[in-house]
Amino acid sequence: MEDILDVYQRPADPKRPLICLDETNRQLTEETRASLPVEPGKPKRVDYEYKRNGVMNLFMMFAPLEARRHVRLSERRTRVDFAVCIKELVDIHYPEADQIVLVMDNLNTHSVGSLYEAFTPAEARRLASKLEIHYTPKHGSWLNMAEIEIGVMSRQALSDYVATKEELQTRIAAWQADRNTTASTVNWQFTTADARIRLRKLYPVI
Repeated sequence: MEDILDVYQRPADPKRPLICLDETNRQLTEETRASLPVEPGKPKRVDYEYKRNGVMNLFMMFAPLEARRHVRLSERRTRVDFAVCIKELVDIHYPEADQIVLVMDNLNTHSVGSLYEAFTPAEARRLASKLEIHYTPKHGSWLNMAEIEIGVMSRQALSDYVATKEELQTRIAAWQADRNTTASTVNWQFTTADARIRLRKLYPVI
């Protein structure tokens, strides 16, 4: 825990950008019956029945010190999908960085080994050398600011039915552009010093 909190206290460095990465999935669903519109004194009414159209995986790449985020969609959640996301992060979003300081959880696909499954050993090594990885502890996903940003996205852009991949892409792109334009970010204030006081029961007794 302290490792992550100390990382969050580092000053911004364009050559070593801080990226919080997390992923979630979104079920594509559509209404089987038309909703009843809002009327005076009555909210919009939506039928509980819906049709399932598959599931999409969403990678959230969040740069809190830059107030920027990019969401990548994939149809699966595999090691290769994760590796492709990392390659995009390194080569497209931060090609000038010396190293990317990457905060993420210990999901089984979130490893350097995934790069070797997707690319040649030389390419995998090149990408891995660009990463300074910091894993959140077990049951410590709340320490990942990307998880907070996913929650914001879910509330602001994905709170109702999304029927198709194209609609999902459109909604997320619009939300992402708005958040980036307004420089919205997470105001993280919890520090290592705070943890030692408020969470002292979690520390071992010597």
